[in-house]
Amino acid sequence: MQISVMLNNLGLPFEEALDTVQSLGIPAVQLGISPEHDSAKRQQMLKEVQSRGLAVSAICVDAGDLGEDDKGAERVAAIRPMLEAAVEIGNGICQTHVGIMPHTMTGPRWESFLKHAGAIASEAEKIGACLALETGPEPASVMQKLIETIGSPGLRVNYDPANFIIWPAILTSSAEYSEQTGVPPKPYVREAAIAEFEPTEGVKRLGPYIVHTHAKDATAHNGWHDVPLGEGWVDWPRYLRLLRDVGYDGYLAIEREAGDPVADIRHAAEFLREQLKQLEADV
Repeated sequence: MQISVMLNNLGLPFEEALDTVQSLGIPAVQLGISPEHDSAKRQQMLKEVQSRGLAVSAICVDAGDLGEDDKGAERVAAIRPMLEAAVEIGNGICQTHVGIMPHTMTGPRWESFLKHAGAIASEAEKIGACLALETGPEPASVMQKLIETIGSPGLRVNYDPANFIIWPAILTSSAEYSEQTGVPPKPYVREAAIAEFEPTEGVKRLGPYIVHTHAKDATAHNGWHDVPLGEGWVDWPRYLRLLRDVGYDGYLAIEREAGDPVADIRHAAEFLREQLKQLEADV
Protein backbone atom coordinates (compact mmCIF):
# COMPACT_ATOMS: atom_id res chain seq x y z
CA MET A 1 0.00 0.00 0.00
CA GLN A 2 1.12 3.54 -0.75
CA ILE A 3 0.26 6.95 0.68
CA SER A 4 -1.65 9.69 -1.12
CA VAL A 5 -3.32 12.89 0.04
CA MET A 6 -6.44 14.81 -0.93
CA LEU A 7 -4.76 17.85 -2.43
CA ASN A 8 -7.60 20.28 -1.68
CA ASN A 9 -7.23 19.58 2.05
CA LEU A 10 -3.97 21.50 2.14
CA GLY A 11 -5.86 24.74 1.52
CA LEU A 12 -3.09 26.07 -0.71
CA PRO A 13 -2.92 27.23 -4.33
CA PHE A 14 -2.61 24.24 -6.68
CA GLU A 15 1.10 24.42 -7.49
CA GLU A 16 2.06 25.36 -3.92
CA ALA A 17 0.03 22.41 -2.65
CA LEU A 18 1.88 20.07 -5.03
CA ASP A 19 5.22 21.45 -3.87
CA THR A 20 4.18 20.79 -0.26
CA VAL A 21 3.17 17.21 -1.05
CA GLN A 22 6.51 16.65 -2.74
CA SER A 23 8.37 18.09 0.26
CA LEU A 24 6.46 15.76 2.58
CA GLY A 25 7.60 12.74 0.57
CA ILE A 26 4.05 11.69 -0.26
CA PRO A 27 4.08 9.99 -3.70
CA ALA A 28 0.55 10.66 -4.91
CA VAL A 29 -2.40 13.04 -4.77
CA GLN A 30 -6.15 12.77 -5.12
CA LEU A 31 -7.38 15.62 -7.28
CA GLY A 32 -10.70 17.40 -6.90
CA ILE A 33 -12.26 17.76 -10.35
CA SER A 34 -15.35 19.74 -11.34
CA PRO A 35 -17.14 20.40 -14.65
CA GLU A 36 -15.22 23.70 -14.87
CA HIS A 37 -12.02 21.71 -15.37
CA ASP A 38 -12.11 21.09 -19.12
CA SER A 39 -9.70 18.71 -20.86
CA ALA A 40 -7.06 21.39 -21.42
CA LYS A 41 -7.17 22.41 -17.75
CA ARG A 42 -7.00 18.77 -16.63
CA GLN A 43 -4.00 18.11 -18.84
CA GLN A 44 -2.23 21.12 -17.38
CA MET A 45 -3.00 19.88 -13.88
CA LEU A 46 -1.63 16.44 -14.75
CA LYS A 47 1.50 18.00 -16.22
CA GLU A 48 2.13 19.85 -12.96
CA VAL A 49 1.57 16.68 -10.95
CA GLN A 50 3.89 14.57 -13.08
CA SER A 51 6.61 17.23 -13.25
CA ARG A 52 7.05 16.73 -9.50
CA GLY A 53 7.28 12.96 -9.80
CA LEU A 54 3.83 12.47 -8.28
CA ALA A 55 1.01 10.14 -9.32
CA VAL A 56 -2.77 10.61 -9.24
CA SER A 57 -4.38 8.07 -6.91
CA ALA A 58 -7.95 9.02 -7.91
CA ILE A 59 -10.12 12.01 -8.67
CA CYS A 60 -12.85 13.31 -6.39
CA VAL A 61 -16.12 14.63 -7.86
CA ASP A 62 -19.62 15.64 -6.80
CA ALA A 63 -22.24 13.19 -8.08
CA GLY A 64 -25.22 14.49 -6.10
CA ASP A 65 -27.89 12.39 -4.40
CA LEU A 66 -28.70 9.35 -6.53
CA GLY A 67 -31.68 8.58 -4.31
CA GLU A 68 -33.63 11.51 -5.81
CA ASP A 69 -35.21 9.79 -8.79
CA ASP A 70 -36.55 12.97 -10.40
CA LYS A 71 -32.98 14.30 -10.72
CA GLY A 72 -31.32 10.98 -11.44
CA ALA A 73 -31.07 11.21 -15.23
CA GLU A 74 -29.56 14.70 -14.95
CA ARG A 75 -26.96 13.46 -12.48
CA VAL A 76 -26.08 10.43 -14.59
CA ALA A 77 -25.47 12.74 -17.54
CA ALA A 78 -23.36 15.09 -15.42
CA ILE A 79 -21.10 12.32 -14.14
CA ARG A 80 -20.21 10.93 -17.59
CA PRO A 81 -17.53 13.55 -18.36
CA MET A 82 -16.12 13.08 -14.86
CA LEU A 83 -15.64 9.37 -15.56
CA GLU A 84 -13.80 10.34 -18.72
CA ALA A 85 -11.65 12.72 -16.67
CA ALA A 86 -10.74 9.88 -14.31
CA VAL A 87 -9.42 7.87 -17.24
CA GLU A 88 -7.72 10.86 -18.85
CA ILE A 89 -5.67 12.04 -15.88
CA GLY A 90 -5.64 9.11 -13.48
CA ASN A 91 -6.27 5.42 -13.18
CA GLY A 92 -9.99 5.57 -13.88
CA ILE A 93 -11.07 5.87 -10.24
CA CYS A 94 -13.77 8.51 -9.80
CA GLN A 95 -14.55 8.86 -6.07
CA THR A 96 -17.72 10.47 -4.83
CA HIS A 97 -20.53 10.59 -2.29
CA VAL A 98 -23.92 9.61 -3.71
CA GLY A 99 -26.30 10.43 -0.85
CA ILE A 100 -27.70 8.33 1.99
CA MET A 101 -28.84 4.87 0.92
CA PRO A 102 -31.93 3.41 2.64
CA HIS A 103 -30.76 1.07 5.38
CA THR A 104 -33.88 -1.01 4.71
CA MET A 105 -32.71 -1.63 1.12
CA THR A 106 -36.32 -1.26 -0.05
CA GLY A 107 -38.66 1.41 -1.40
CA PRO A 108 -38.54 4.12 -4.11
CA ARG A 109 -35.31 5.66 -2.86
CA TRP A 110 -33.53 2.30 -2.99
CA GLU A 111 -34.88 1.65 -6.48
CA SER A 112 -33.55 5.05 -7.54
CA PHE A 113 -30.08 4.12 -6.30
CA LEU A 114 -30.20 0.84 -8.18
CA LYS A 115 -31.34 2.51 -11.40
CA HIS A 116 -28.99 5.49 -11.45
CA ALA A 117 -25.90 3.91 -9.88
CA GLY A 118 -26.43 1.07 -12.33
CA ALA A 119 -26.57 3.48 -15.25
CA ILE A 120 -23.36 5.19 -14.15
CA ALA A 121 -21.65 1.84 -13.63
CA SER A 122 -22.57 0.80 -17.15
CA GLU A 123 -21.09 4.01 -18.58
CA ALA A 124 -17.95 3.59 -16.48
CA GLU A 125 -17.47 -0.02 -17.50
CA LYS A 126 -17.51 0.93 -21.19
CA ILE A 127 -14.54 3.28 -20.85
CA GLY A 128 -12.47 1.45 -18.22
CA ALA A 129 -13.46 3.66 -15.31
CA CYS A 130 -15.28 3.05 -12.05
CA LEU A 131 -17.42 5.12 -9.71
CA ALA A 132 -15.89 4.59 -6.26
CA LEU A 133 -18.64 5.08 -3.70
CA GLU A 134 -17.56 6.75 -0.46
CA THR A 135 -18.48 4.69 2.59
CA GLY A 136 -20.20 6.09 5.65
CA PRO A 137 -23.87 7.09 5.61
CA GLU A 138 -24.98 3.46 5.55
CA PRO A 139 -23.62 0.26 7.09
CA ALA A 140 -21.11 -1.68 5.01
CA SER A 141 -23.72 -4.38 4.45
CA VAL A 142 -26.00 -1.91 2.65
CA MET A 143 -23.30 -0.76 0.23
CA GLN A 144 -22.36 -4.40 -0.33
CA LYS A 145 -25.95 -5.18 -1.28
CA LEU A 146 -26.12 -2.29 -3.76
CA ILE A 147 -22.88 -3.23 -5.50
CA GLU A 148 -23.66 -6.93 -5.66
CA THR A 149 -27.19 -6.30 -6.92
CA ILE A 150 -25.90 -4.07 -9.73
CA GLY A 151 -23.03 -6.46 -10.41
CA SER A 152 -20.79 -4.22 -12.51
CA PRO A 153 -17.03 -3.56 -12.26
CA GLY A 154 -17.96 0.04 -13.00
CA LEU A 155 -19.18 0.38 -9.41
CA ARG A 156 -16.59 0.10 -6.66
CA VAL A 157 -15.73 1.39 -3.16
CA ASN A 158 -13.67 4.19 -1.66
CA TYR A 159 -13.33 2.91 1.91
CA ASP A 160 -13.22 5.50 4.69
CA PRO A 161 -13.19 3.83 8.13
CA ALA A 162 -13.71 7.13 9.96
CA ASN A 163 -16.96 7.79 8.10
CA PHE A 164 -18.39 4.63 9.64
CA ILE A 165 -17.72 6.26 13.03
CA ILE A 166 -18.92 9.75 12.14
CA TRP A 167 -22.13 8.97 10.29
CA PRO A 168 -24.02 7.00 12.97
CA ALA A 169 -23.65 10.06 15.20
CA ILE A 170 -24.78 12.40 12.42
CA LEU A 171 -27.84 10.30 11.63
CA THR A 172 -29.05 10.50 15.24
CA SER A 173 -28.78 14.29 15.25
CA SER A 174 -31.92 14.95 13.19
CA ALA A 175 -35.17 13.11 12.55
CA GLU A 176 -35.10 14.24 8.90
CA TYR A 177 -32.44 11.64 8.13
CA SER A 178 -34.89 8.86 8.92
CA GLU A 179 -36.74 9.69 5.71
CA GLN A 180 -33.62 8.75 3.78
CA THR A 181 -32.46 5.80 5.86
CA GLY A 182 -35.97 4.38 6.15
CA VAL A 183 -35.52 3.62 9.84
CA PRO A 184 -36.72 5.59 12.91
CA PRO A 185 -34.17 7.83 14.65
CA LYS A 186 -32.45 6.24 17.65
CA PRO A 187 -30.07 7.41 20.36
CA TYR A 188 -26.37 7.07 19.60
CA VAL A 189 -24.74 4.12 21.38
CA ARG A 190 -21.10 3.56 20.50
CA GLU A 191 -21.02 -0.22 20.77
CA ALA A 192 -24.21 -0.67 18.79
CA ALA A 193 -23.11 1.79 16.10
CA ILE A 194 -19.75 0.08 15.63
CA ALA A 195 -21.42 -3.33 15.47
CA GLU A 196 -23.87 -2.10 12.82
CA PHE A 197 -21.57 0.06 10.66
CA GLU A 198 -18.35 -2.01 11.06
CA PRO A 199 -15.60 0.63 10.65
CA THR A 200 -12.85 -1.97 10.31
CA GLU A 201 -14.72 -5.27 9.90
CA GLY A 202 -16.59 -3.87 6.90
CA VAL A 203 -13.40 -4.49 4.92
CA LYS A 204 -14.30 -8.19 4.99
CA ARG A 205 -17.62 -7.39 3.30
CA LEU A 206 -16.40 -4.80 0.82
CA GLY A 207 -12.86 -6.05 0.23
CA PRO A 208 -13.43 -7.34 -3.32
CA TYR A 209 -14.71 -3.92 -4.36
CA ILE A 210 -12.26 -1.54 -2.65
CA VAL A 211 -10.20 0.42 -5.20
CA HIS A 212 -9.21 3.44 -3.11
CA THR A 213 -9.29 4.45 0.55
CA HIS A 214 -9.28 7.58 2.69
CA ALA A 215 -6.98 7.68 5.69
CA LYS A 216 -9.00 9.60 8.27
CA ASP A 217 -9.68 9.16 11.98
CA ALA A 218 -12.60 10.20 14.16
CA THR A 219 -14.44 9.95 17.44
CA ALA A 220 -18.16 10.30 18.12
CA HIS A 221 -18.60 11.17 21.80
CA ASN A 222 -20.35 14.47 22.53
CA GLY A 223 -20.87 14.88 18.80
CA TRP A 224 -18.49 13.67 16.13
CA HIS A 225 -14.92 14.86 15.70
CA ASP A 226 -12.45 14.55 12.81
CA VAL A 227 -9.14 14.01 14.64
CA PRO A 228 -5.49 13.40 13.64
CA LEU A 229 -4.61 9.84 12.64
CA GLY A 230 -4.06 7.59 15.63
CA GLU A 231 -6.06 9.79 18.02
CA GLY A 232 -9.50 8.44 17.14
CA TRP A 233 -11.41 5.18 17.24
CA VAL A 234 -10.09 3.59 14.06
CA ASP A 235 -8.12 0.44 14.94
CA TRP A 236 -5.33 1.08 12.43
CA PRO A 237 -3.29 -2.11 12.91
CA ARG A 238 -6.36 -4.29 12.42
CA TYR A 239 -7.75 -2.15 9.60
CA LEU A 240 -4.51 -2.32 7.61
CA ARG A 241 -4.17 -6.07 8.24
CA LEU A 242 -7.69 -6.60 6.92
CA LEU A 243 -6.92 -4.55 3.81
CA ARG A 244 -3.80 -6.62 3.24
CA ASP A 245 -5.68 -9.87 3.83
CA VAL A 246 -8.33 -9.05 1.20
CA GLY A 247 -5.57 -8.26 -1.28
CA TYR A 248 -5.82 -4.47 -1.31
CA ASP A 249 -2.56 -2.90 -2.45
CA GLY A 250 -3.73 0.57 -3.49
CA TYR A 251 -3.55 4.02 -1.95
CA LEU A 252 -4.28 5.33 1.53
CA ALA A 253 -5.29 8.91 0.71
CA ILE A 254 -4.94 11.19 3.73
CA GLU A 255 -8.03 13.31 4.33
CA ARG A 256 -7.88 16.09 6.92
CA GLU A 257 -10.35 18.96 6.87
CA ALA A 258 -9.78 20.32 10.38
CA GLY A 259 -6.88 21.42 12.57
CA ASP A 260 -3.63 22.56 10.95
CA PRO A 261 -3.83 20.87 7.53
CA VAL A 262 -0.12 20.85 6.65
CA ALA A 263 1.05 19.80 10.12
CA ASP A 264 -1.66 17.17 10.46
CA ILE A 265 -0.99 15.77 6.98
CA ARG A 266 2.72 15.57 7.81
CA HIS A 267 1.81 13.71 11.00
CA ALA A 268 -0.57 11.43 9.08
CA ALA A 269 2.10 10.51 6.54
CA GLU A 270 4.58 9.68 9.29
CA PHE A 271 1.93 7.69 11.17
CA LEU A 272 1.01 5.66 8.09
CA ARG A 273 4.63 4.96 7.21
CA GLU A 274 5.15 3.54 10.69
CA GLN A 275 1.95 1.51 10.53
CA LEU A 276 2.89 0.09 7.13
CA LYS A 277 6.37 -0.76 8.40
CA GLN A 278 4.83 -2.68 11.29
CA LEU A 279 2.40 -4.38 8.92
CA GLU A 280 5.27 -5.53 6.72
CA ALA A 281 6.98 -7.01 9.78
CA ASP A 282 3.75 -8.77 10.76
CA VAL A 283 3.82 -11.80 8.47
